[in-house]
Amino acid sequence: MASVNVAIWIILFLCAGALCEASINSCYLEPCQNGGKCETQDGDYICHCSQLYGGKNCSVALVGCEHHRCQNGGTCIPYLSNGRHRYSCTCPRGFAGTRCQSSTTFSFQAGGFLHMQTTLANVNGPTNISLSFRTVQTNATLLQCRTEGQLSALELVNGRLEYSMKKDQETVALLQLPQELSDSRWHTVQISFQNSILKLTLLDESCTKKTCHQEAVVNIAEWNSMSELGSGQFEPSVVQAIYIGRTEEEGADPASYFVGCMQDVQLDSRLVVPGARMLAAKANVSIGCSDRDPCEENPCHNRGRCISRTWRSYICECHRPYEGEDCLEEYTAARFGNEDSESYAVFMVDDDPGDSVILSMFVRTRRPQGLLLVLANSTSQYLRLWLVGGKVRVQINNFESLSGQERIDDGHFHLVTVKTEQGKLTLFQSSKPQGIVSIRNVAIQPGDVVYAGGLPDRRASLAFGGYFKGCIQDLRMGSTHLQFYPIVAAVKSYNLQTLAKVTPGCTSDNSCSSNPCQNGGVCYSMWDDFTCSCPPNTAGQRCEEVKWCELSPCPSTAICRAHSLGFECIANITLRDDSSIITFRGNGKIHRYLNSISLQVRTRRRDATLLHAEKASDFITISIQDARLVLELQAGEGSSKLTVQSQDEISDGRWHSVLLAMENPALQFSTWTMVLDYHWDNMIISSAASGDLDFLREDVDILLGGLGPEAGGTLSGCLGPVEIGGLLLPFYAVTELNLPRPQDEQFERISGTPRYGCWGSDVCLQDPCQHGGVCEDHFDVFHCRCPTGWGGQRCEVRVNACSAEPCIHGNCSVNSGGYECLCELGYTGERCEVNLDVCAGNECGNGATCLRGLHHYTCLCPRNTTGPLCKQRIPELPWYIDRIPFPKLPVSFCGNEKWNYSCFNGGNCSSSERMCHCMPGFTGQWCEMDLDECASDPCLNGGFCRNLINRFQCVCEMSFAGDHCQIDVSDFYVYVFLLLWQNIFQLLSYLILRLDDDPEVEWNAGNEE
Repeated sequence: MASVNVAIWIILFLCAGALCEASINSCYLEPCQNGGKCETQDGDYICHCSQLYGGKNCSVALVGCEHHRCQNGGTCIPYLSNGRHRYSCTCPRGFAGTRCQSSTTFSFQAGGFLHMQTTLANVNGPTNISLSFRTVQTNATLLQCRTEGQLSALELVNGRLEYSMKKDQETVALLQLPQELSDSRWHTVQISFQNSILKLTLLDESCTKKTCHQEAVVNIAEWNSMSELGSGQFEPSVVQAIYIGRTEEEGADPASYFVGCMQDVQLDSRLVVPGARMLAAKANVSIGCSDRDPCEENPCHNRGRCISRTWRSYICECHRPYEGEDCLEEYTAARFGNEDSESYAVFMVDDDPGDSVILSMFVRTRRPQGLLLVLANSTSQYLRLWLVGGKVRVQINNFESLSGQERIDDGHFHLVTVKTEQGKLTLFQSSKPQGIVSIRNVAIQPGDVVYAGGLPDRRASLAFGGYFKGCIQDLRMGSTHLQFYPIVAAVKSYNLQTLAKVTPGCTSDNSCSSNPCQNGGVCYSMWDDFTCSCPPNTAGQRCEEVKWCELSPCPSTAICRAHSLGFECIANITLRDDSSIITFRGNGKIHRYLNSISLQVRTRRRDATLLHAEKASDFITISIQDARLVLELQAGEGSSKLTVQSQDEISDGRWHSVLLAMENPALQFSTWTMVLDYHWDNMIISSAASGDLDFLREDVDILLGGLGPEAGGTLSGCLGPVEIGGLLLPFYAVTELNLPRPQDEQFERISGTPRYGCWGSDVCLQDPCQHGGVCEDHFDVFHCRCPTGWGGQRCEVRVNACSAEPCIHGNCSVNSGGYECLCELGYTGERCEVNLDVCAGNECGNGATCLRGLHHYTCLCPRNTTGPLCKQRIPELPWYIDRIPFPKLPVSFCGNEKWNYSCFNGGNCSSSERMCHCMPGFTGQWCEMDLDECASDPCLNGGFCRNLINRFQCVCEMSFAGDHCQIDVSDFYVYVFLLLWQNIFQLLSYLILRLDDDPEVEWNAGNEE
């Protein structure tokens, strides 16, 4: 029994222990706070907190992310570590690093790749590769791994992903996915090899394990057996070469290079980026991914045209003369004729260019002639291209030729193109057609020769303008180049046979080596030319034109006149009876023909000698005889004396210009002409003929102003510039000039000192005018401006002041002060010269017209105003009164040459001056006023008065009548009203009785049936 009890108590204790253990639950008291989830674990609990809280019971707010440094959109995750607040960054795709600071995205451009080498502990060990890519290529190598004898590659084949493993060129495994991935979107692929299982997985959102996963079993034993060497032992390679973006083979097709972007490339958990230390080489790889059009960055230089191709790929269409991938390489120009050398180049044609031939080149020159190009075979030259007068000329078969229309010898490059096709020759300059001509066919054969710049035979080159001096660049025949100096880019070219004295580059001669600039000019060399920086006082291409007048070479009394060879000092001189005769002589360097004389003269002397010179039997005399200009000339052996005399007098104290010249200078003897004051229509021609004035060139004294004091007939007056054959007779000696005259041909003053300027005699010095007259100097004579009442040459004669009729519009009367003008009506002023305008400042109102009278004005009023100044308004007519239009009356125009006026409102001109005969009803000087017949208020009993022409009209109230509304008619209206009412009552009664006699009418009778 006791044992039974013990057993029962043992069972009870065991059950109690089990119940106690079952009742102990650590999460029963819900220790996790702030939404944390509790989990019982080994008699304790663990709180799974949200991201915002931490600690044992999720009671600590996490603040580690308050000042986090996660970059590039990385997500900050706060946490507690040993009681300290910390954070970690979860990076988005394309970024890595503790703060997501490193980009794992990079772009491959054309030919781009990454190359690295790693060491493998076991060549057959586990392999894990993952990467993301985007591209539009359908065939490209993404990744290639090679060890000795082993090769694995990840490729795009026809837009689909393919991974292969090869051993000694034999494929061991091949995995393919069916998805089209060349769509420029991101795709992620994973490759793993472990435990003989090779897996290829595409991790796109639309993928499932069935559609985007392939795997294969690789027999490691067989794999190793393929690697056994002659010793029978397998020795795994430890160095692995990895290429990303291309294959290892040097001769691989560039089209198979990957062009696009990759991201998050990991090889066995190692991240690969372009800046990684593990890289052995890289090219054309940049951080980031952009599918932007590469042509937006303008990669083509020198105006090349960019054409987009594939992802970040482009080609450049280069403008001539540039070539290369980015149009950076320029065809080297060939310099011909450097320092005037005789240079040329020879090319050999080694193929058949076909029936159509296009020759083109850039040409730069400043020479107007020169041989550019010749095409020749073993028998003849069948195409020539040369310059004539700066224009291109082309000749075919020694017969047909064509010339350009525009010059190209301006020192700039010009594209010259010659095209022969289907029996036509066309010439272009800078793509602009210059002409077209029919020709016989031109056949270029292999073995023909192309000469550029000239021919080996100097005489043959001279026949076509000589050797070319300038530059030729980018010479082509069709698509084949003729390179004087080859470029790096691979282009098709004909073989260069000879290059004689041709230098590379379009250099220039040193045009300043001969010191072409004159007069201190500084020479600056240009391309095959020069320019002179001239001093301030010079001009011209070589500073040969000195601006002499800017150097102030003349005295202050003269005016400097520049010409192409020097300068002249122009002045007037005064000669009197006591003046010395001025003598001139040629300097012995005059070579021009002297066949004219020009001069200017001012005098009142009626007889004087202006110019005289003689040598043996030749002489010339220019004089004034009886106030007329006379030329006497005898020149040339066997010639007779000729005389020319002006028709007009010149001794009037005014300036006169004279031009004497041979009518036909080409003849030995010719008639002479005289032109006075530029009146060419009054030219005088001599009757006899004589020679020129060449006898005045040297050793002849030219006398100016007379023949000498004993001969008489000296000039008293002024002379202006005197020129013989265009050469001035200088009034100033060399010692009087600030600078000597530089011209070779010149006359020189050898005696006499003139008085400079034109000075008349001081005729007013003695005050010759009497009685207050004012003396006026009219050059060597005076004129007296006399006061009123005096006249005569010196105002010595009393005269009637009114004899000159000084009053313009008035009568003159003599008084003690001279005269007085009594002005006519309408005029005022001292001489009655002012027309008096009485309408100035008139006060006519309401738009009235001012009518000007002799002493006063009046106003022409509009129809609705009246009064002297038209300021009174006429009352408007009541509405019940009919408006009668005012008749339009004629206007008469009256007056004479002194005075004119108008008569208005039908008025007529009066026989008496300044008056009008008015129609009845109008008044005023010009009938401008309408008489107001209503002014006397003629209408009685409230009648309205209407003003009419010469009468009035009364409009009466209803109870009044008569011309003046004087009759009361109110009783008459009552009788008429009663009579009218009686008649209306009788008519209504009749109509009512008639209605009772009519039969009844049934209006609906017609509708009963």
